[in-house]
Amino acid sequence: MNIRKIVTLVEETRTEMGMQVDPPTRRAAALAVIKNPFAGVYQANLEELTDIGEKLGELLADRAVKALNIKPENAESYGKAAIVGSMGELEHAAAILHPKLGTPFRKALAGGKAIIPSSKKMGTPGTEIDVPIHFKDAAFVRSHFDAMPVRVQDAPKGDEIVVALVVTDSGRPLPRVGGLKKEEAKKEDGLR
Repeated sequence: MNIRKIVTLVEETRTEMGMQVDPPTRRAAALAVIKNPFAGVYQANLEELTDIGEKLGELLADRAVKALNIKPENAESYGKAAIVGSMGELEHAAAILHPKLGTPFRKALAGGKAIIPSSKKMGTPGTEIDVPIHFKDAAFVRSHFDAMPVRVQDAPKGDEIVVALVVTDSGRPLPRVGGLKKEEAKKEDGLR
């Protein structure tokens, strides 16, 4: 795996619509800009990218948790995304995000029963992507439905892929649209 750059972002919301958010809600994104080993060529076997996904699942999840300065078990939401440069294909993002990335991501957060929401797209340097996120142990916890927009100003170049993982220590600021609360979640099937 050839990593050109790692970017870590932390967002903390202290007020919303003039109301105090106490404690503040926080979310962190860890992004890696990697060389796409299959840029410009068709490759039937994408195992090299799935192996890269496994390594990035551990590396980026660990960075996001450390950026929030929390214990892994205190992570509440997660999500993943990738932007592929113009010399690659969308399937390259799928190979990184889906077969192997989830296991080390969940391990770095001391669990996670819900499916990890994801998005992928093609892009040029500076392309933004919304990383979808939800509660890690019960996808139907409505207070945690969210997304974090991220970008790297000089990536992806044509032969690169930007991979992003997001971790939160809370739901949205001041949630009040009802639905299943995190305290009510059974955390058995990843849904409720």
